[in-house]
This record gives sequence, structure tokens and C-alpha cells, in this order.
Amino acid sequence: MSDNLPFELQSEIIKRLPVIPLIRFRSVSKAWKSLIDSSDFTADYSGKVQHLLVNYYHYTRNDHKYVLIVDDHTFPQHKVSPTPPELVTMLKCCRLIGSSHGLLCLYGYYRDSQFPETEMSVLWNIQIRKAVAVVLPNPRGHLGFGVCSYTNDPKIVNIRPYSRWRDSESITCIPWQVEIFNLSTGAWRSLYNNLPRKSVDLFRSQVVIDGFLYWLATDKIAIDGGLRSCNLIVSFDITSEAFGEVNLPDTLAHDRSRSNLYISKLRKSLVVIESDGVEKTPTFIVWMMGDGNSKSLTKLFSIYTPDVSILGVLEFRESGEPILEISEHDLVYSVYDSSLVVYEPYSKHITNLGIDGKDLVLSVSSYMETLLLHDQPNFVIYDKGKRSILKQRAVKSRRLSKHTSKKLNLCNSR
Repeated sequence: MSDNLPFELQSEIIKRLPVIPLIRFRSVSKAWKSLIDSSDFTADYSGKVQHLLVNYYHYTRNDHKYVLIVDDHTFPQHKVSPTPPELVTMLKCCRLIGSSHGLLCLYGYYRDSQFPETEMSVLWNIQIRKAVAVVLPNPRGHLGFGVCSYTNDPKIVNIRPYSRWRDSESITCIPWQVEIFNLSTGAWRSLYNNLPRKSVDLFRSQVVIDGFLYWLATDKIAIDGGLRSCNLIVSFDITSEAFGEVNLPDTLAHDRSRSNLYISKLRKSLVVIESDGVEKTPTFIVWMMGDGNSKSLTKLFSIYTPDVSILGVLEFRESGEPILEISEHDLVYSVYDSSLVVYEPYSKHITNLGIDGKDLVLSVSSYMETLLLHDQPNFVIYDKGKRSILKQRAVKSRRLSKHTSKKLNLCNSR
């Protein structure tokens, strides 16, 4: 780039580049490296095109595979199969928690001779192949993940309710145990204020939108001398670390089957998905909520495909089209032969994405490119407030034998 251009203009130009060439341009000059490595540049940078990560797990082979699809005018032609870093492949029973500011959060466990079963989360920047692992200090409850929009600090939230068999009315102490991990400090801490009520029961999946985490939940309310379940949404402000509640309209709040409701996001709006519960050919109704206010809940469209069975609504494209998992078999829950498709709600046309097979568990997550984690060393593991590095020879050993029982070799970083 010409030296005649003011540096401020150069900064605005390179800020519009995709993340991979941007990382390479750090070697062009000391000035560019200093700029790209700065916290302000990292905070301001965000990719312009949405990407979709498809995770398909063959449970009979215990095998995870990933496919990236660029969500632009080329969709779904531009597909890439990324090579996950070692910290991702070492996870067993891995599942996706969520994505925020371009980072993906995964959960699973690993085993070795010293730790029979260690639960951990992995934060993964898939574009630049950087990842960090975080050991959970206590058994997993309901995990949440988000990046604070003010500090750019990734946070993991672990919400652990008291045991189901205990009488909730007899609990006089704090009914929920909430722990928060900040990547900036590398440590977990407990949260004691503004916690959910003890009668609230969270669903497992979460959605993050504009600095808030959301979980679908049920609450027990007293009606006519008895207890009745009521559906609602529990929120968590990633910045202030305060919990809140979003009430649902009566038709959704009093749906007796909690399995008929799901939450997702469409661009920057919270979406509630309602199923009629029909086993073979269910109808899904998509409701969109504006500004976290249930009074602005509007029906967008219905999804119905009489020729195929919908197993779930997994994600939404930037255009608003839902991505579905479908099966063409009659016995949906006994024959696991599924496909990923895009549903056009007005024409009701289905486009197959070419990702299908038997014995699959599919998930899809949207994300934008980011520079977060580019300053982190490779093979970092955070455990009990300490940062450790997985030694290269341990990594090579794991690659030579995936079933080795040798102890993971850790050394404290200085």
C-alpha cells in the first residue's frame, strides 16, 4: 500500500479485509503489526459476511466432522472442511454451547491416566485456528457463553441448580450456584446477587444477542391451591452480570409440553419457535421478539412440509430462511437418516445443502469473523486460575495414537 496514503486511511482500508489476509499483513511492517495487534483494532474489527458452521456427529463411529458454509450470494456453494485444533479434537462427547463475537464455545471432557474424566469448555476462533481450553471447576450445569461488548472479554457462565430430588421449599440458602469465567483473568468466580428464583428450571440450549444470554425456562406458580408450570425466558446481562426474566404471551407461556418450544436468533432478534407436537409431520410457527419485549412478539411464518418429516429448526440464514434437519422416512425416531435443507417460507421450496447420512446428530451455528484469541499462545489450558501449555510432544503423541492412555504433559507458563 502506498506510503503516500495517511496511516489513518490505511487503517480504515485494512479493517475491511477478511481475517486471514489481515493476519498475514501483520508481517508487512511494524506499524501494521502494532495496529492489528492493538486491543482497539481487535474490538472494532468484525467480518462483514455471516458464516455457518455445521457440526455433524456420527454417534455409531464416535466421529465429529465440521463444514463451513459462507452465507452470501454464493450460498451454499462455498463450503470448506476446517481442520480443528488439538484442543477441539481432544474433547469427547463434544457439543456446541454457542457463538458470540466470532468465537465458538464447545463443551466436552477428556480422559487420561491422571484425570479419569475432566469436564472442559473450549473457545475456538475457527478462521485463524486458535483455541483455548477452560477446565470446569465443578460439574456442568447450564452453560452459557458470550463476549462482553464493552470490554471484549469472553465469559463462560456455569449455572448449577440444586439436586432435583430435594424439596425446593426447604432450601434456605442461595438456590442457584453461578460461576463465571473471564478470559482476561483466567479464573472462575462465584456470583451471589440477582440470581434466578429457586422455582425456575432452565432448558439446556442458550442464545446470545446484543450482550444478553437467553434460556427458555419453566417456573412453578401457585394456582387454585396447586402448582402449575409456566414457560418464560431467563436473560443474563453479560456486562452487568444480572439475571432477568422475559414473560411470554399466554398462548406460549401455558403450553403444557415444554418440548414444543425452542428459542433461536434471526439476525439480531430473539426468536421463539413453537411446534404443534405432531410426530411425523409437525408444523413449526416462528415468532420474533423485538427489543426483548414479549409485547412485540410477532408471527413471521409457519413451516410445514407434508412430504418430509422435520426433525428440528437448527438455525437461520442472514436472509431469514430457516435451516432444517429433515428425514424422508416414516419412522422418524427409529431410522436416523437425516439431511440439512433450507426452507423458503413463502414459496415453501426446500433446497438440500448436500449434508446428509445415517446415524447423524446435526447442529448449525452462525458466526462472523473476528480477531479475538489471535494473541493467545497455542495449546493453552486454564485450570484453577493457572494458565498451562500443552507440550508439543504430548500433542504429537496424541496424533500418533488417539487411544493412548499416557498422561497429558502440562507445564506452567511463565
